[in-house]
Amino acid sequence: MFGNKRAFTLIEVIISVIILSGVMLYVLKVHANTRDEIEYIAKQNSVTLQDSLFISNKVLFYNKEKKNAYDIIEDRFRIEKFNSKDILKNIKRDIVIPDAIVINQGDDESPLNVKFQEIIIKDRYTSDYFHFAIDRLK
Repeated sequence: MFGNKRAFTLIEVIISVIILSGVMLYVLKVHANTRDEIEYIAKQNSVTLQDSLFISNKVLFYNKEKKNAYDIIEDRFRIEKFNSKDILKNIKRDIVIPDAIVINQGDDESPLNVKFQEIIIKDRYTSDYFHFAIDRLK
């Protein structure tokens, strides 16, 4: 009566459950890591958008100083609303400007002077930007 029935044995079912459990644990771990990376990138992007307030030629004069966004952009924009001023004054960053790299190129008659300046803006997430200046010396 029970001799020719095809079915899984208890050992085969247990091994299948163990394999599926291992695969599911791996998938959940990958999902958690991916979610953490997505959250990190989203937060870094929002900070990078705020960092754009600090990118101007004026920032090159503030090496190793903590500045707020209002101090950097006040001479370029007329901001009359106190709410906007307060929001900009609360956005603060440490600014570090390493020594510039100057490369002289060109021929003897009209040499080029190329200056690379790194701008490091520090907050919870550090961002690096570069300022390039090309001058033709005569």
